[in-house]
Amino acid sequence: MIEDRDRLASSEARAVALDCLEAGIEAGHPRTVVRDAVTLEDDTLRVADATFNLSEYDEIVVIGGGNAAAHVATALEDVLGDRIDGGVVVTDDPVETERVTVREGDHPVPSERGVDGARAVLEAADSATEDTLVLAAITGGGSALMPAPAGDVSLADLQSTTDALLASGADIHEINAVRKHLSVLKGGRLARRTAPATVVSLILSDVVGNDLSVIASGPVAPDASTFDDALAVLERYGIDASDAVADRLERGAAGEIDETPGLDDAVFESVSNHVIADGMTVLEAASDAAAERGYEPLVLSSRVRGEARDAAAIHVAIAEEARATGTPVSPPAVILSGGETTVTVRGDGTGGPNQEFATSAALEIEGGGGDENGAESGSTGGITVAAVDTDGIDGATDAAGALVDGTTVADPDAAREALAENDVYPYLESRDGLLFTGPTGTNLNDLRVLVVR
Repeated sequence: MIEDRDRLASSEARAVALDCLEAGIEAGHPRTVVRDAVTLEDDTLRVADATFNLSEYDEIVVIGGGNAAAHVATALEDVLGDRIDGGVVVTDDPVETERVTVREGDHPVPSERGVDGARAVLEAADSATEDTLVLAAITGGGSALMPAPAGDVSLADLQSTTDALLASGADIHEINAVRKHLSVLKGGRLARRTAPATVVSLILSDVVGNDLSVIASGPVAPDASTFDDALAVLERYGIDASDAVADRLERGAAGEIDETPGLDDAVFESVSNHVIADGMTVLEAASDAAAERGYEPLVLSSRVRGEARDAAAIHVAIAEEARATGTPVSPPAVILSGGETTVTVRGDGTGGPNQEFATSAALEIEGGGGDENGAESGSTGGITVAAVDTDGIDGATDAAGALVDGTTVADPDAAREALAENDVYPYLESRDGLLFTGPTGTNLNDLRVLVVR
């Protein structure tokens, strides 16, 4: 999974970190989680803790979108075979399917082909009847991959607004509050289009806390955010939105455009949502991998958020404490966390949250010891740090994240300058610290691994 793994695993600690990353990502792949969550016995379909009698439906279709949507579709085809009558999903990681059409889109910034794919999803939703069972594949990345601009809002409007929000440091709840109110699909509106069909969503969550209304902007989930909330986000972060975006949000706040459907909307009476994998799925597998290799695992949290570089300093401080005093875990240990950190962009460089986390961590452990063969000494020299986005795309780069240790930073000033300019990708590339996986088939947020010798 990790490219050039043998070379990167130049020390035991590095090898353990890579093992944990790969175990976590593999555990979150749809072929694994759908097999565990979905079974078919005669006419009874089980999805998580719910069951459905397939004899009550005239057709079964699969619709949805996200980084892992095509893999969910193929896994459902493995379970249901020719009982699936069709459908369409949008993804940036296409795979071959037999009965469900796969359309390609782009992530993290929406594209024209994503608009076309979202239109196809809406057409499939519109054709559903009360005798249709809709299996909705909803995964991280769905917000960008299924843009579906509303009213006079154009794709260019969505792109500029998305770019500005991603660079602002806004969290995913804030970003998606805006996205939902600029779309005809998000914020429960896809559920409205499928009514009166029965909708069963299979969700792979990339959102801290598994807020159903935020994962892929909640296309089949009730939404509590409002047009006023979306306007407040733009004001809070000083986003200079286009006239079309501002006009739609202001008209919505004035009551001229219907709000997204809320919890009391009758459309959700025939909708059930099931989170079949999330950040804890990844962390538990990574923890098991660490234990198997003789390291004591400690899961800090699946909900870490905030500025990536600040989170890195805290993580390294915890690892230092463990190394110095055996608290909160006694080495050899692996400290793990998930969640989604952010970056407030002030420079004009290339990178992503996990790359900034790793670069900041490398600065924290710089000087703690280590040679070119990976031998480690000193209070922080025995710490190795890996951080990736589980979808294989950190920020808007082709790197999944980075792997660093006490040998990474040779020139602290260069590392600090890279962080100041938000240009850590070329810095890590020059220090042989980037990790590449390509599309992983899943998206369950970030995974951070600190190996403490």
